[in-house]
Amino acid sequence: MRRFLFIFFIFFSAVLSAQVNQDSLKNVQLKQTTVTGYRHDQSVKTLPGIHQTYIIGGRKSEVINVQDLPANIAEKNGRQIFAKIPGVFVYDMDGSGNQVNIATRGLDPHRSWEFNVRQNGVVINSDIYGYPASHYSPPMESVKNVEMVRGTAALQYGAEFGGMINYVTKTADTTRAFSFETMNTVGSFGLLSSYNAVGGRKGKWTYYGYIQRRTSEGYRDNARSTSEAQYVNIQYQINRRMNLTMELGRNSYVYQSPGPLTDSMFFANPRQATRNRNFYQPNIYVPSIHFNWQISDHTQLNWIVSGLYGSRNSVEFEGFADRADAIDPATNQWRNRVVNIDNFDSKTSELRLLHHYQIGRFKNVVAAGIRYFNNDMHRRQQGKGTNGTDFDLSITGDWGRNMWYRSESIAFSVENMIYLTDRFIVSPGFRYEYGKTDMTGFISYLDPQDIPNRINHNIPALGINTQYLLTENARLYAGISQAYRPVLFKDIIPGSTLERANKDLKNAFGYNLELGSSGRIKDVLKYDITLFRVQYNNRLGNIVVNENGTNYILKTNIGNSYTNGVEFFAEAYVYRSPISQVSVFSSTSFMEAKYQDAQLAVGTENRDISGNSVESVPRWISRNGLNAAYKKWNGVLQYSYVAESFSDPLNTVAPTANGARGIVPAYGVWDFNMAYRVFPNLVLRAGVSNFLDNQYFTKRPLFYPGPGVWSSDGRGWNISMNLIL
Repeated sequence: MRRFLFIFFIFFSAVLSAQVNQDSLKNVQLKQTTVTGYRHDQSVKTLPGIHQTYIIGGRKSEVINVQDLPANIAEKNGRQIFAKIPGVFVYDMDGSGNQVNIATRGLDPHRSWEFNVRQNGVVINSDIYGYPASHYSPPMESVKNVEMVRGTAALQYGAEFGGMINYVTKTADTTRAFSFETMNTVGSFGLLSSYNAVGGRKGKWTYYGYIQRRTSEGYRDNARSTSEAQYVNIQYQINRRMNLTMELGRNSYVYQSPGPLTDSMFFANPRQATRNRNFYQPNIYVPSIHFNWQISDHTQLNWIVSGLYGSRNSVEFEGFADRADAIDPATNQWRNRVVNIDNFDSKTSELRLLHHYQIGRFKNVVAAGIRYFNNDMHRRQQGKGTNGTDFDLSITGDWGRNMWYRSESIAFSVENMIYLTDRFIVSPGFRYEYGKTDMTGFISYLDPQDIPNRINHNIPALGINTQYLLTENARLYAGISQAYRPVLFKDIIPGSTLERANKDLKNAFGYNLELGSSGRIKDVLKYDITLFRVQYNNRLGNIVVNENGTNYILKTNIGNSYTNGVEFFAEAYVYRSPISQVSVFSSTSFMEAKYQDAQLAVGTENRDISGNSVESVPRWISRNGLNAAYKKWNGVLQYSYVAESFSDPLNTVAPTANGARGIVPAYGVWDFNMAYRVFPNLVLRAGVSNFLDNQYFTKRPLFYPGPGVWSSDGRGWNISMNLIL
């Protein structure tokens, strides 16, 4: 009884005291207190072991926070955006921020087509079997994060040798019914870029959309480009476990292509042009519907139905750099140009399920997926275009090639991650892809019966990954995964009556192997070092075949290649305080890429190229920088070095007279970028790219946009303002 009365007395006293204090507070004016924090971290993160419906544990992955980068994002400057991802080879080829052309581990960077490229999980490769280039390229102002997973996770999302890149767009501010963002950039060479977005939430509905437009005169003469993009995202929250999202994105640009240069032209004036009537235009739409269902605390389902529709158009006066595009003295007019049009009709349905379960004392996570796609690519080439100087796709007469490349595929994948201990996981996986491709149509210089070609795709692939946590902040990881790349449209189209296509072509097949360690030592050092090997078999090319005393070129599998290398990243924090920090970083790779058991047509004979270096694979790629931040200001000084590389499988050293072959010299480039947060909702950015004005080029392309030297940009500046209301 006493204990009860004592407790009651204490409770009553507390209530009475609280009431008195509340009454007294009514007449008390509290002083305003402002707490200021500064966000200075620009480090690259990694994806969690379980990411949405994917198993990532045991792989090498990176996440770039684009919205906080002090970088030239309006022009999608690859060496700045991907600065802290070792081994990324950036190919500068076509204008002011029109495309992202990157590769890793000795692969081909052309429009990032060795990657499975996605936007918010939606495949945006134009045609995975026909032409896997990513012509749809969202403005980097719209991107929140770039997620990259290397090829050892390929079984889950595809089978590309390069791995997966996912552009995660910005989303609506769900605390408000309406918000507005604008980012406007001006810069050298006539750069004007404007990005404007709105978003918000009302009840169960969330919306976000943007409009972007960019114009640039280009670093080189006759290199003007105009780009525009639109996007809308509408989401409906069905209940707390289920939501439906609808997206529609569009990207289009027109680029006036200045043409290739010879080496002598480049050294005399890298800004000059050899063409003023060449134009290139992709126009791509990507609609999608996403259904997400958290079935239970242990089971998650994701279903994406998407499409990619549009065209890739060009009108150009073809030829090497030493073939002048001049007025014909006989007619006093320009010569006719060549028109090429690709139409894409790609449809994909991808259903994924992730489930947590336990067997005995072992925790497990299984991720399974099934993907179906149906692609219809219509390629029209060698149309006789006008002799005008404007962007005009009209032709006279019939097409020289009028082809269809229809593909259909269904793929099933499953991977199971087993927690052998709390620190040690193993993830075996399997993927099986079955499909076919039919090529039909008309080629003016070939017998119609030689054109139809059917390629069957019956490809099983295996993989396994493992990870061991050394400490809370350090891990060892290793994995091997088979990869493949279907025969592309361009690989089986004979170029003339002297060429034929092998009817029994094999898809490229091989594997990715990696072994690495990553972690953090206190708050002083972050590191990631990886040893890797990429085996790439059944490469495509041309050989000479003699039949009944007559030589002809056969488009077929020519041999194999491998790339061995090491990727190293380290960032050391020299100084840190609540209001400032200074760090230095190095993002470096060493690669050795060689042909194996390979031969190639050279004139009228086949030459053994075994042991030759694979083209466009520099041994060293190193980006190093100094990051500094103080209160509302942060900046980065960066030096990028790329070693020399060969431009062709024959490893030609001395440049040819037309610039098509020869060594690509090593180069180094300095950049400086900074950002200042004037107010919480207003950020100013400024930068100078290549401020020492080094004249360089990154590649001599073997096909589009034309063999020869393509100058990269010299010194240029940019200033941008980012306002959120």
